[in-house]
Amino acid sequence: MGIFSRLTDIVNSNLNSLLDRAEDPEKLIRLIIQEMEDTLVEVRSGTVKTIAEKKEIERRIAEVERERDDWQRKAEFALSKDRDDLARGALVAKARLVEQHETLTRQLRQIEDALAKSGEDIARLQQKLNDARTREKSLVARHKSAAQRLKVRSQIYDERITDAFARFEQIERSLDEMEGRVESYDIGRPRTLDDEFAELRNDGRVEQELEELKARMHNQKTAG
Repeated sequence: MGIFSRLTDIVNSNLNSLLDRAEDPEKLIRLIIQEMEDTLVEVRSGTVKTIAEKKEIERRIAEVERERDDWQRKAEFALSKDRDDLARGALVAKARLVEQHETLTRQLRQIEDALAKSGEDIARLQQKLNDARTREKSLVARHKSAAQRLKVRSQIYDERITDAFARFEQIERSLDEMEGRVESYDIGRPRTLDDEFAELRNDGRVEQELEELKARMHNQKTAG
């Protein structure tokens, strides 16, 4: 089943409302454009047939008018010859043509009204189609822009986190190495007072750097 079921659905449609309700607006607008294009072809094809019918009726009207005028002349000629009977017959034939002319004229007016309505429908449909095509370009551009921004944002976020964890691991390795050196000094000799002060200073610097790194990672995560 198509997006629209008939021409009036299209010309009376609200594209904004349709796109707002769609899960995939870009896909939906492509379907809408396709249906509009198909409907436009159908309407124009029907208009071509109506125009051909109009021309045929116009030719028939012209023929009837010629025959009607011819019977009028014949009636006048018969009267000039004092042939009332022939004049009467000519006027009867003329009356039939007059009636036929009126019928054809009504049909012509109906066709002209239908053509005028078709022209209005085509104009509105073409306007809707142009609007949909413009929306399609805008949606595609927005989609590409959003995808690019998301890709860049993801890369920036990933690089920040990766860099932060790498520095975190580097500090942990430094701590391990420092602790290993301390332990190696402790092996085979007693700890001096200077050793204890030096260890205290080193531990303080490492702990301070560790807290600063944690704070930076927290701020980056919040900003991301």
